Amino acid sequence: MSTAATSAESVRVEMQGDVAVVTLDVPGQPLNTLSVSLSGAFGAALDDAAQRGARGVVLVSGKPDSFIAGADIEQLLGARTAADAERMSQEGHRAFAAIERSKIPVVAAIHGACLGGGLELALACAYRVATDHPKTVLALPEVQLGLIPGAGGTQRLPRLVGLQRALDMILTGRNVRGRKALAMGLVDDLVHPAILLDVAVRRARELAEGTRERMRGPVNRGAAGPLLEDNPVGRAVVFRQARAGVMAKTHGHYPAPLAALEVVRAGYDDGAEAGFAAEARRFGELTQTPVAKELMFLFFATTSLKKDPGVSEPAPEPRDVQRLGVLGAGFMGAGIASVAVQQGTIVRLKDTDHARVGKGLAAIRGVIQERVKKKQLTRAEAADVMVLAGGTVDHSGFATADMVIEAVFEDLALKHRVLRDVEPQLRADAVYASNTSTIPIGRIAEATAHPERVLGMHFFSPVHKMPLLEVIAGPATGADAVVTAVAYGRRLGKTVIVVNDGPGFYTTRTLAAYLNEAGKLLDEGAAIESIDRALVDFGFPVGPITLMDEVGIDVGGKVGLVLSEAFGARMAPSDAMRRVVESGLLGRKGGKGFYRYDDAGKKGEVDPSVYEVMGGGVRREVPAAEIVERCVLAMVNEAALCLEEGILRSARDGDIGAVFGIGFPPFRGGPFRYVDAAGADDVVRRLEVLHGRFTPRFAPAALLVEMARARRRFYPATGKPVT
Repeated sequence: MSTAATSAESVRVEMQGDVAVVTLDVPGQPLNTLSVSLSGAFGAALDDAAQRGARGVVLVSGKPDSFIAGADIEQLLGARTAADAERMSQEGHRAFAAIERSKIPVVAAIHGACLGGGLELALACAYRVATDHPKTVLALPEVQLGLIPGAGGTQRLPRLVGLQRALDMILTGRNVRGRKALAMGLVDDLVHPAILLDVAVRRARELAEGTRERMRGPVNRGAAGPLLEDNPVGRAVVFRQARAGVMAKTHGHYPAPLAALEVVRAGYDDGAEAGFAAEARRFGELTQTPVAKELMFLFFATTSLKKDPGVSEPAPEPRDVQRLGVLGAGFMGAGIASVAVQQGTIVRLKDTDHARVGKGLAAIRGVIQERVKKKQLTRAEAADVMVLAGGTVDHSGFATADMVIEAVFEDLALKHRVLRDVEPQLRADAVYASNTSTIPIGRIAEATAHPERVLGMHFFSPVHKMPLLEVIAGPATGADAVVTAVAYGRRLGKTVIVVNDGPGFYTTRTLAAYLNEAGKLLDEGAAIESIDRALVDFGFPVGPITLMDEVGIDVGGKVGLVLSEAFGARMAPSDAMRRVVESGLLGRKGGKGFYRYDDAGKKGEVDPSVYEVMGGGVRREVPAAEIVERCVLAMVNEAALCLEEGILRSARDGDIGAVFGIGFPPFRGGPFRYVDAAGADDVVRRLEVLHGRFTPRFAPAALLVEMARARRRFYPATGKPVT
């Protein structure tokens, strides 16, 4: 094998006989990201290969478990105008067109993440070989950044896998794993990682010899696929349905999915050249939209958070968690156990009787089987995962636990009893975490002789779907316990923020302010559906009244009592909510709440009888703008109070917590980004108006008043968070 360097350090060429192996390896970075310079280096690599007599080329990554993880977002932020970004897209088009049109066949050898520009590069290749490893995923996630694919993905993907499959990938950013990618024709071969390069080299040689054809065109589309996709009338139906689906999900707040539909359609209606031109133009325009800037901010914020150990530097090394004890086999305990076993943790699940333990184990199995059904796990892999989960009605197995997570009801006396019972069984260095959403960790730690190892790990429901984990450091919690909880939370796939102790911490407290204001609107006669509609139109995934039903009206009532005791009149529960709680209505889990539910739990219409429970059925019209103003500013002001009081460590953590934990609209960036966008002076003025009407609920946080006076922002205007 001979070796020669290209003009770019990120790309090197090695010859395996008559096939050139081009390795992508951006120096000094854990992942390859696609930049204009890297795209240009591909052309130099192809020229190098041709000069050395290569008959075929293989593109492979030099990074472990990653092909190309997407575009260089830093470079995108450097585009000051739409025209700048459009030129970036056009450069990508030229580079990938050279690969696609190359007389020397180019094969992509894909292992690990193949995302965004990485997949667009692979689409330009003559052939794609991928590994069957769980870390191999393919996706076009640009829509999650408020963008569309900008290197040809909107044009090449539909022609390769079919219009409907392509739109599903482009409009959602959804990951496609190896087996599904093979079935839909996104990749041409699926192999074990150990033989990836050998197979790719062989395929390049076969393509050059003409003994293997380039795999092109949709496969396995079913009977309806060709009927809908291969003629203008059918495609019009597909585009119309896709647009309706986008509008139903986004309410028009996100321009990127609509732009993607427009660009894909341009390629079909007006030809590939027009499609590529439309892609570059719309890509450039989208980079300058407020939505894209907020979504890119969230990208940078979550990226910076991954490097944050959760304590001030120098941080101790986190301990490895191989064995986990979970106290409480209910919905949350089983959910925590289900994500833990999927990461290779041995879990011991305890409850008071065998029936509860059995139900918890069945719930774990249900989560695992859901992944099997979605072809994310094989049956054999699912069986291996389930072996890691065991149940008990005593504390057997807890003596070897590295960490214990308590997930019992929100009752301080119960939490004290559970902690006292298990503590004698634990190792001296075991971390003890309470999955509490409201009770201060300092209060829970009163029952232990070792408060330094006690903290909170507030998971969100359902655990296997919700991305956020809120780690709460009590007044005596040790740094080693915090860094261990943070590291383990990330291992579970969670976005982790660390907050300081206090009633409701951050997420529950800010959400409670929002929900409580919705309750006050009910007191004043606003209609349930009007409140929900206004906040969904603002951008929340569901309205606040629907959310109360989802969480459980009884749970909301307990949270309300804890926070009203802590914060007095500012958090006093609404009369309407108090009456509904006292009536015994439970929400979705009870089949009846503010809304009606069928036997499968599907939400129906508002239950008119709930108005009688609240004290009167006559409703009055409250303007949607007032509903939004009151509920949103209640949340924003509470977030500012949390930062002012030191509950939050940074505005960045507050924005991530609000977006990933309690549904604050991502395209608005979070409560602190919302303040920056509106201006602190404007937010304070609006709060003061509301404070005059509804004292004391809207008294502006002193932090906001000071920022308004000094004309300061929470973030610099660059779009990147301060870390």
